[in-house]
Amino acid sequence: MKLAIGNDHTTPEMKEQIKSHLEARGIEVIDVSPNTSPPPPYPVSGYKAGKLVAEGSVDGGVLLCGTGVGMSLAANKIKGVRACLCSEPFTARLSKQHNNANVITFGGRVVGLEMAKTIVDAWLDAEYEGGRHIERVDMITVIENGGVVG
Repeated sequence: MKLAIGNDHTTPEMKEQIKSHLEARGIEVIDVSPNTSPPPPYPVSGYKAGKLVAEGSVDGGVLLCGTGVGMSLAANKIKGVRACLCSEPFTARLSKQHNNANVITFGGRVVGLEMAKTIVDAWLDAEYEGGRHIERVDMITVIENGGVVG
C-alpha cells in the first residue's frame, strides 16, 4: 500500500509521527509537504495529495491541519477524491465502509497523537462494503461530474 501524507504549519511534528506510524505498518508514504519553513499552505498540500489519489499514484491520503477542515475542503475539490474529516475512529471506519473514502483528514489542534493513530488505523483496517452503499457513492460521482440527483 502507498499513501500520500500532507500537513500545514500547525502539524509538522504530528505528521512526522503519523508518517513513522504508517511506515511501521509497512506502508510506503509519499510526503507532499516538505519540511520547509514555513510548510506549504493547506490548500497546496491538499491539492497535491488529492491529485496523487485521483490519478492512482497512491492508494489514499492522510492529511493534517489545525482542524482538518481546510485539508478536507481542498482535497475534495479534486475530482475522484472522497475526503472525510474524522475526529474519532468510528467515523474513520464508516467513512471507508460506507463512503469508500480515499482520503482522511483530521486536526492536530483537535485530536492528540494517540487518537490520530487510532483514527488512521481504523480507516486503514476498514474495507468498503459495497452493496447498498454503491448507489450512494455513485450518486456522489454523478454530482461531482455536474449531474443532478434526486
